[in-house]
Amino acid sequence: MRIHFIAIGGSAMHNLAIALHQKGYQVTGSDDTIFEPSKSRLQKHGLLPKEFGWFPEKITSNLDAIILGMHAKEDNAELLRAKELGITIYSYPEFLYEQSKEKTRVVIGGSHGKTTITSMILHVLHYHDKEVDYMVGAQLEGFDTMVHLTEENDFMVLEGDEYLSSAIDRRPKFHLYKPNIALVSGIAWDHINVFPTFDNYVDQFRIFIDSIVNGGALVYNDEDEAVKKLAESTQNPIRKFPYTIPEYTVEDDQTLLQTPEGEMPIEVFGAHNLSNLAGAKWICQHMGIDEDEFYEAIASFKGASKRLEKIAENSTSIAYKDFAHSPSKVSATTRAVKDQYKDRKVIACLELHTYSSLNAEFLQEYRGALDAADEAVVFYSPHAVKIKQLEEVTASQIEKAFDRNDLIIFTNPEEFQQYLKQQKFANTALVLMSSGNYGGLNFDEVKSWF
Repeated sequence: MRIHFIAIGGSAMHNLAIALHQKGYQVTGSDDTIFEPSKSRLQKHGLLPKEFGWFPEKITSNLDAIILGMHAKEDNAELLRAKELGITIYSYPEFLYEQSKEKTRVVIGGSHGKTTITSMILHVLHYHDKEVDYMVGAQLEGFDTMVHLTEENDFMVLEGDEYLSSAIDRRPKFHLYKPNIALVSGIAWDHINVFPTFDNYVDQFRIFIDSIVNGGALVYNDEDEAVKKLAESTQNPIRKFPYTIPEYTVEDDQTLLQTPEGEMPIEVFGAHNLSNLAGAKWICQHMGIDEDEFYEAIASFKGASKRLEKIAENSTSIAYKDFAHSPSKVSATTRAVKDQYKDRKVIACLELHTYSSLNAEFLQEYRGALDAADEAVVFYSPHAVKIKQLEEVTASQIEKAFDRNDLIIFTNPEEFQQYLKQQKFANTALVLMSSGNYGGLNFDEVKSWF
């Protein structure tokens, strides 16, 4: 097949392009800008566009399909040309569904934890040499790409994002997968630019649960009230498997999971990650991995990229970076680090970077999110607020929203970096939470401070 990607440089899009190229498809693509690591990875496979921009002349009648990324707008010149020629246009999730129609689809959904749970599942399956197709939102150790597609594999494991599919398909991505086996990890209001109320946001998960095929299975977090309510009220004729946080202890900065064979040390930590582990175990059992096999494999799982990822360590101190940006994720991550390192000073640094987090009305959702930290820092860029065309956010608004009088607030990247450099980091656990980079923080330089 001949496939053209409009906005090939996206994190998910470039991985799908590589996966299809490896499957033998003829792949081309365009984008107006492509950043690392997408740029180098596309170049390695001979898929990097010769020049950036949109070129309608690339769209010809001999193309079998167009895959449209979220970065492309409705008036994109290539998209308009594809419509003129009547070429089939897929959003990213639509195309993944087409590739998995004849497979058993396993879809992991939730406001938080879905990347980690999907990563845990793939780690366990990989450990036991069980081949599956997959799409996951983070780079994993032992995996070349974040997307893998074959003709022969029976299962397709998909991370189910609730964000929109494309500029011309306003449905949440996970509504399109029609899972045979689904998991919902938790519901915490996010993406307020698309889902203006909590009820509207929750409704997307109701639709997801109702999209599970008849006789399918729903694995769900029984300790999340919104999830539990949806699971128990659905009229969809499916099997239901609730899970809760398993028993565990923390001794000498080491998390020990209680198993039928006794205590087992694991690499990940925090109540939210133990909950993720319980959900992943249920899914793996549905996929033919028994409990003993799961525990054997999960002991060596070190986490997904940017999810409590250890970036530096010395004899007394440690540093992590984490993708956490929504209030529930920030709270869970900060609490996890403090629970793991009770006798260390925890410095939690959060960058308000997303549309939701920089919205003055949404800020109140962060109340108490950094309470577990001994020292709490918030960084945000007034310039980013202007770019997103939002109302100005002030330091006093942020301090009031977090409800913490000793909150340290930075708006200047250099001043924030200077603050970090001046820290002694003795008997300290540092956690850097952001979906950005604090205005240009060099994470390799952070390592040199430990």
